Amino acid sequence: MNIILLGPPGAGKGTQARRLVEERDMIQLSTGDMLREARTSGTEMGKRVAEVMDRGELVTDDIVIGLIEEKLEGDTHGGFIFDGFPRTLAQADALGDLLKRHNTTLDAVIEMQVDDEALVQRITARSTCANCGEVYNDITKPQPADGKCAVCGHTEFNRRADDNEDALKQRLMEYYKKTSPLLGYYYAKGDLRTVNGLGEIDEVAAAIGRALAK
Repeated sequence: MNIILLGPPGAGKGTQARRLVEERDMIQLSTGDMLREARTSGTEMGKRVAEVMDRGELVTDDIVIGLIEEKLEGDTHGGFIFDGFPRTLAQADALGDLLKRHNTTLDAVIEMQVDDEALVQRITARSTCANCGEVYNDITKPQPADGKCAVCGHTEFNRRADDNEDALKQRLMEYYKKTSPLLGYYYAKGDLRTVNGLGEIDEVAAAIGRALAK
C-alpha cells in the first residue's frame, strides 16, 4: 500500500508515519530525511544533493523525484508513506508519472485535518529528542520526569526556532497557498480520505487505519 500523508505543519504526520512503519512494515519517505541521507551517501545523486545544498540553494523537484525513484527500486513489499511530498500540483503530477513508470499506484491520500488555533497551541509547546526525533508536548505529552527520552534514553531535547506563533502562522499561510490545492486534486481522483488530526495519537492512528481499510 502506498499512501500520502497531507496536513499543515505540526498536524502529526511524522508521528503517524512512524506508527505505520512499525505496524505495517511500510517505508517512510520524508523529504528531509532523504536529502540528509543522500548528502552523505557518496552516490552520484548524493553528490548532486550535496552540491546544491552547499550552495545554499533549494533542491529541485527533479532531484527529489530521483531520490524517490531510488527508493522505489529497493524493497517495497510493505509500501511507501510519502511524508512532506508532494507539496505542489507540479510535484503531484511528477509523482504520479513516476509511480506509473514503476507500474505501481497510489492507494490513498490521508488528510490530517486540524484547527489552526489548536494547532498553534500544540506547536508552540512542542519539543523533540535530539537523538531519535521522538516528539513531546508540554501540554499533551511532557518530556519524561527523569529527563530521558522514553524511546532512546537520550537527555537532550530541541525546540525549533520557528515553533512560535508568528512563524507558524507564516508557515500555515505557505501551506494553504501551495499545498492545500492538492486536496482538491486528490479528491477529484477519488484518493482523498480525511481524519481528525487533533485527537490523541492512538485515536488518530485508529482513524487512519479505518480510512485505509476503505
